[in-house]
Amino acid sequence: MAEGPRYKMSLKRRREGKTDYRERLNLLKSGKVRAVVRPSNKKIRVQFVRYIPEGDAVEVTTTSEHISELGWEGSGINIPSSYLVGYLAGMKAKEADIDEAVLDIGLNHPEKGGRLFSALKGMVDAGVDIPHDPDVLPSEERTKGEHIGEETVANFEEVKSKLEES
Repeated sequence: MAEGPRYKMSLKRRREGKTDYRERLNLLKSGKVRAVVRPSNKKIRVQFVRYIPEGDAVEVTTTSEHISELGWEGSGINIPSSYLVGYLAGMKAKEADIDEAVLDIGLNHPEKGGRLFSALKGMVDAGVDIPHDPDVLPSEERTKGEHIGEETVANFEEVKSKLEES
């Protein structure tokens, strides 16, 4: 490790590759609630987080496990499940009087039409105003899971109808 009077050690979460403080500051300066999307190897998590000086306050949390309880039989991390998790989170956010937010994808790679933007599409379809470029959203066919199979499309429609009824 470098030493000396002019060496400045970077912050711990930056060294670990967990936080981009410059990007976080820009998101916090907006003054809006952050729509945080975090995928893992087996599930995806969508949270609406409000900044307060004592620490971030999580207003709404939804994971792939919540849509499994509604009858989702597919993977917890693919594009259709990401959309459903985003849609459910958006509906919960509307109930919590959250009408607008900014997307926070952290250090994840933004891939056009990918899981992160599938969750964004779900939140936008639920009625939450999140600024975005429509070109990054996945197509309707991929959102429904037509690239996976007919069983996925049928399961997607069934779970989405349950979400709209509740």
